[in-house]
Amino acid sequence: MNPDRPSQRTILPPALQPGDAIGIAAPASAFDANLFQRGIMALESLGFRAIIPENLSLQRGYLAGTDAHRAAIINRLFSDRDVKAIMCARGGFGSLKILSMLDYDLIRTRPKIFAGFSDITVLLSVFFEKTGLVTLHAPVITTLADAGEATRTALASAFMSPAPTTLAAVEGISLVPGRATGIVRGGNLASLCQLTGTPYQPDLKGSLLLLEDTAEAPYRIDRMLTQMRLAGCLDGVAGVILGRFDQCGEMREIYDIVRACFTESIPILAGLPVGHEGDNLPLPLGLSATLDADRGTLAYDSPALSTAVRKVP
Repeated sequence: MNPDRPSQRTILPPALQPGDAIGIAAPASAFDANLFQRGIMALESLGFRAIIPENLSLQRGYLAGTDAHRAAIINRLFSDRDVKAIMCARGGFGSLKILSMLDYDLIRTRPKIFAGFSDITVLLSVFFEKTGLVTLHAPVITTLADAGEATRTALASAFMSPAPTTLAAVEGISLVPGRATGIVRGGNLASLCQLTGTPYQPDLKGSLLLLEDTAEAPYRIDRMLTQMRLAGCLDGVAGVILGRFDQCGEMREIYDIVRACFTESIPILAGLPVGHEGDNLPLPLGLSATLDADRGTLAYDSPALSTAVRKVP
């Protein structure tokens, strides 16, 4: 966190047990019913129960219902004592529109695993910034439908295991060598860029910044990173972790853009198995880790889940 701001206590969500209920939210775009049902089946095959709120599949244009409807579901899932974790149905766009309608005091006092990626990056970032809650960059229900065994197994472990996580980029590329320790932040580049200049702009000083994206031309990636840099969002970043940039052109060009954006001598590791295509391994956000660009690893310093028995207010 920014040392100029009051320190925010880091909150670890409780670990799940087999059979626990996971509530499903739809904060962004409307979702495909077939993919959703197959994703629910995949989640239940991991040993969890899915709680699907009434009218979750409402559609308003390209969104999963009105802004108020989508926000109310998230608030309701955090307040529901039977719901032990929350997964999102789909990304797309829309999370930005509900930020002012969420009950951050409720989220702080009733912490739960909150999982998603892509447009859900907006919520992952703001939840940590506003409450200190560690969140999970992980598949959404519709991508879980076609996820491979490695992703599904890793997701179950991320929900239940209190052991610190280490992710290895087996085919990783050290764009800039070195080691750095910091709070892991970030996610989808386009979604992070949406927060620039808003009251919800993340404080990335001292962080290890995760970036991934899909279907963005190199000039758009350059434009987004440049905007964030000029706005001061990237000042003081300690290290950069690149997931996949699917359908974004030549990776060599993407790497050159990233290197040019971060002119300070900070480690940059590319090739982490995180993103829209292929394996999308779960990765805690808001937790300290050590990035070793030479070895191609991101090793968390402590568990992302609490195992303490907690009385819910």
